[in-house]
Amino acid sequence: MPVAHHEHCNKCYDIRCQVPLRISNACMVIKCHNKCGAALHMCKEEEHQLLCPNETVPCLNAGYGCPLTMLRRRLAKHLEVCPASVVSCSQEWNRWPVSETDLAFYRNVSKHTELDLDVALALRDQEQLFQSIKMKNIFPEMMMEDPDTHQNTSGVSCPAAGAACSLDCGEFTENGWKGMKEEELSHVAREALAKNRDVEGIHCHSSWERIFKKEMDGCKETVKNLNKKEELGTKKEESQRESRDSHEENATSSMNGATGFAPWQDGVLERLGKEFNIAEYNMYLVHNGAMLINFGQLPACTPREKDFVYGNLDPIEVKTIRSFNIPTSYRAKRNYLKDPTQKDMVKHQSVDTDDLDVKNLSECDEISATLLCCMEKELKGHLISETVGNDGFYIDTGTQTYTFDSAPFKTDASLADVIAEKPPVLYLHTEAESVTRRHNKTSSAFTSMCGLFFRRDEYHSHFRNVHSDIQAGLNGWFQQRCPLAYLGCTFTQTRFYPAGQQATIKYSQGVNTLVIQPQVPSSLCEGGKTANLQRHNLDPLSCLPLEILQHIASYLDSLTLSQLSQVSHLMRDVCTTLLQERGMVSLKWEKKTYSHGGSSWKCRKKVWEFSTRFSSVARWSFSNTPSMSDHLRTCSYYQIEKRTEPVALNCLVEVTNMEK
Repeated sequence: MPVAHHEHCNKCYDIRCQVPLRISNACMVIKCHNKCGAALHMCKEEEHQLLCPNETVPCLNAGYGCPLTMLRRRLAKHLEVCPASVVSCSQEWNRWPVSETDLAFYRNVSKHTELDLDVALALRDQEQLFQSIKMKNIFPEMMMEDPDTHQNTSGVSCPAAGAACSLDCGEFTENGWKGMKEEELSHVAREALAKNRDVEGIHCHSSWERIFKKEMDGCKETVKNLNKKEELGTKKEESQRESRDSHEENATSSMNGATGFAPWQDGVLERLGKEFNIAEYNMYLVHNGAMLINFGQLPACTPREKDFVYGNLDPIEVKTIRSFNIPTSYRAKRNYLKDPTQKDMVKHQSVDTDDLDVKNLSECDEISATLLCCMEKELKGHLISETVGNDGFYIDTGTQTYTFDSAPFKTDASLADVIAEKPPVLYLHTEAESVTRRHNKTSSAFTSMCGLFFRRDEYHSHFRNVHSDIQAGLNGWFQQRCPLAYLGCTFTQTRFYPAGQQATIKYSQGVNTLVIQPQVPSSLCEGGKTANLQRHNLDPLSCLPLEILQHIASYLDSLTLSQLSQVSHLMRDVCTTLLQERGMVSLKWEKKTYSHGGSSWKCRKKVWEFSTRFSSVARWSFSNTPSMSDHLRTCSYYQIEKRTEPVALNCLVEVTNMEK
């Protein structure tokens, strides 16, 4: 019970309490000063402030940057529009690498200055993929040598490390190590080895010491028991057996034939193994193991003659695969059961691309080879040049030698750094397939994620318009391509626009996302400045009062506000007034390293920004685009093949054969 509560007030819940006021027993009943309607004793007023719905409290996300304070009853409603309640979009999709048969279309579409929606999104995913692929992980043999690493590995700089490497390993036999030689260490080397704290596993020294001490104590106890048994005479042993047999007989007769399972009784382990299962047997050993060791029923250490040693086995030398004895239950795979009479002559020889007699071998493409090796190594789990055993007969070995113009690569170079000076070419398919994390993804595809941040009240609009409406319909519904695109035609047309406004969907490379660009009449774009405004380098919008500018900016979406804030200092100040209402705040962390070697993360500052969400589109309308057949009339890839000679149909040939 709190100290401030009286004995009566702690149990009283009556708003019409008439107990006489006493300093040691009760206090007067008051009403909440926030006018929430609660009546309580005065000593409970401080506790009521923790529950009062009209109490002014900070936001629940105050620790994440929200500066707002409000009544407690409005906290739940505020979380829907809280600037610190930020959501990361986790939508994922897969893209496949371009095959060699589809290079015509992707080479032509990469030359366009104004990119289509599907091509722009594919190039964005390709850039993120190339930045994540490190050349060191794919081609470690083609990296530049680091001089600092070479100097550090050329010799041993630590005397303790030199002492640790001074052991010469000998031959391992059935009795242990044979020929183990240890060089005598000097006094200085021993002190350096004792003071060195970089020895691997030094933090586990105390744990190992406790384990070894327990084993040593058990061995000592076993030796004591053996010595005691040797000292006892045969007469004393016989008398003890007789007394034990009589005791067991008495116990058996008293317990209706049941045998005892005490740790000091002889043969208790044999009886346990016959009458109990393995689980009960192991549980008995866990609880009574110490007593079994003390009474000599269980050895503390395994005797040497019963210990398993590899040296007691006869080794079977396997020189080649053909000397391997195939088990009788082995059955060869069906795809290897071939006719031996039609077997081609083969020659077993290890060859590589360099061993082939090929002159003027062309250079390999860095992107195609890297994407292939990346999929083989990271997604399928094996290397191209790795030996894989199928069974006891066959081994698949494939080697490949790559030659690149840009090799050798820097140690921290990515694929994007290697091809930075080359013209952009699309190496990923424009078609994307959305696959959730609950499904097994194709191993030969690359996965991309949206990863953009939005306020909680903006996320549903972003997901519906960007991912569900636009991105999911780029394969022929929202955006339509020429049917002869596989031949190289790059013609495309957009079939939808936001209902109620004339606007087009485009991809903005500045913010790396889709945007809505309204169609502004040309009359509003021409002649917007007068001579006086041109002299002061001002536009008509900047001459309006601040209140009007704030009112106009309140109708803009988050993406437009983020772009408007970069126009001028005046527009930045106007947009700043809308940050708490329309923006979002996040914490920027930085890693701090201390002098003793430790590190921690500290919150450096709070970052206020606008998201990249455009105006919500509730309904889409069909645009007045012509039919695709109108384009096919003038398409350069549409070539009509005219046949003048008659061709027999398959059905007619079958009828003729049946008549014959």
